[in-house]
Amino acid sequence: MLGRTVGKRNRFRSAGTAATAVGAALVLAACGSTKDTGGASNAGGDGKGKVGVILPLLTSPFWQSYNDYVPKMAKSEGVDALKTVNSNSDPSQQITDINNQLNQGVKGLVVAPLDSAAIEAGLNQAERKGVPVVAVDVAPEKGKVAMVVRANNEAYGEKACQYLGKQIPSGKVVQIMGDLASVNGRDRSEAFRACVKKNFPKLKVLEIPAKWESDTAASKLDTLLNANPDVKGIYMQAGGVYLAPTLQTLKSKNMLKTMGQKGHIAIVSNDGIPQEFDAIRKGEIDATVSQPADAYAKYGMYYIKAAMEGKTFKPGPTDHDSTIVKLPSGILEDQLPAPLVTKDNVDDAKLWGNTVK
Repeated sequence: MLGRTVGKRNRFRSAGTAATAVGAALVLAACGSTKDTGGASNAGGDGKGKVGVILPLLTSPFWQSYNDYVPKMAKSEGVDALKTVNSNSDPSQQITDINNQLNQGVKGLVVAPLDSAAIEAGLNQAERKGVPVVAVDVAPEKGKVAMVVRANNEAYGEKACQYLGKQIPSGKVVQIMGDLASVNGRDRSEAFRACVKKNFPKLKVLEIPAKWESDTAASKLDTLLNANPDVKGIYMQAGGVYLAPTLQTLKSKNMLKTMGQKGHIAIVSNDGIPQEFDAIRKGEIDATVSQPADAYAKYGMYYIKAAMEGKTFKPGPTDHDSTIVKLPSGILEDQLPAPLVTKDNVDDAKLWGNTVK
């Protein structure tokens, strides 16, 4: 969902390991394959031992859902995961959390980095202790990880642009951005901006840097709407933190019109949480991109177990409808699918947002 960095993250277009990240271990024979076909080589590990799981925050429904999936997916993947640790949006605390887990003797770490640059200190500590790390949602700028598990964040911005562009012939659209020090926020912002410029030149993009903060989003949106009451579309880069304040702000200004009503502001979000699905059903928002909280947990556990067994991977298609890509840094990233959800498919039982109780 988020994460800070000074390097470019392939975001979703929602960032994995360098080919040399696991020493002399051989790569899987089938490019990108995650099937146990015997093509993997072990570097002496048996895949056993405690695994620490470190969360970035728990104030967003998205991360709350990911947190709930972790123990279930750890069990299904045969991983002995400790109780999750919440770094509470503090990059410095996250480094402390990593060190605390290492001092407890964990044999693997699954971390959702808050800061792609700062996380290097924790990754270096893990490497010194010979503990493999899998990064979820955000790729580190530097440091050794066995795999990054995320969706293509540039695709988020592209999908939002294409949807709004087809609904709105001309006029003003707002993108409520994430932290621009974050590769996720930057990828989504740049992709949305570039897509509008290329494909929908009659749209004017207004931007709100909101740093993944709901209060900031509400305050700045209120000010922007006072000056631009003719806004026709909104792109929220994180429904988990922006959905409620955006709808509340529009409602307070009598600008929250449902789909089909005159004056409806078309809204596209990112995350795929149940609250967004409910808003789609009500017609309050038009669409969201379902960022796979369940698959983040599942493949975070899959890849940490593989790393603990000494397995490595190569770029290419996987057996779970994703593609492993090699980032400019040399890190490998498994880019998981993240579908656009509208009123046409919002009730699809396969969407994780429909499985959360």
